[in-house]
Amino acid sequence: MARLYREADLAAPPDYTFTISARSKTPGVPVFRFLRRQFGDIPLNRIESLFGFVEPSPLYGGRIFRQPELSQRDVMQLNNAGIGLRLPLSNHDVRREEYDQHADFLARYHREANSVIVTHDDLARWIRADFPQYRIDASVIKNINNLRKLGAALELYDEVVLPMTANEDLAFLESIPEKHRITLFANAGCAFTCPSKTCYVSISQRNKGDPSVPFSCSRKFKEREQLGMIEFDLQPLVQMGFSSFKLLRAAPGHKTGF
Repeated sequence: MARLYREADLAAPPDYTFTISARSKTPGVPVFRFLRRQFGDIPLNRIESLFGFVEPSPLYGGRIFRQPELSQRDVMQLNNAGIGLRLPLSNHDVRREEYDQHADFLARYHREANSVIVTHDDLARWIRADFPQYRIDASVIKNINNLRKLGAALELYDEVVLPMTANEDLAFLESIPEKHRITLFANAGCAFTCPSKTCYVSISQRNKGDPSVPFSCSRKFKEREQLGMIEFDLQPLVQMGFSSFKLLRAAPGHKTGF
């Protein structure tokens, strides 16, 4: 992948950091070997966290759960190095009984280094009450694209991940008062041009354990709009005051990212 930092950055404290995708990582591959192979251009002091699946849970969203990607050993090694785990708990539909049944799962990773990415507001409130050490981030799936939505989200969430298209809405970005509570994308896949994002709802249903739910994708009527993986110029965004970026990994075919 392209170099995303200047050489001078290595000698100074990082002025921006990344949360990095562990999507499709094989659990048996040590996490730092994975980082060297897939994100070798990113200095470790710029990696704030990794996001990915750790064990089965109906709370997951965003991508279909197929197998764990980060082992408990991986998480321990990351935390020992000052790097957090971000749990993608972005399922659209979460019932209280499901949350209660998975309290042990949440308790295993409950420490200040780690965070959760959430779409369902009630889930955010339950986690806040029971597991206060987690940082709670509003998922990109919430599609927060104006100041009204952002203000409401920041009342509940610690930080907010804005949609990929926000990177091109400079007037909106300039108007955000608390830029330190915002995560922007460092690169983008098919969600950048997707007109409907129907996949997220179907993935939420599939992660409930029902294999009969068909995977929904709007690819057929947006094929011509696919641009492959796009890398954003981060320096103007950093100069604007943003310091947190989400970094994906190209999926096979480079049409989208993990």
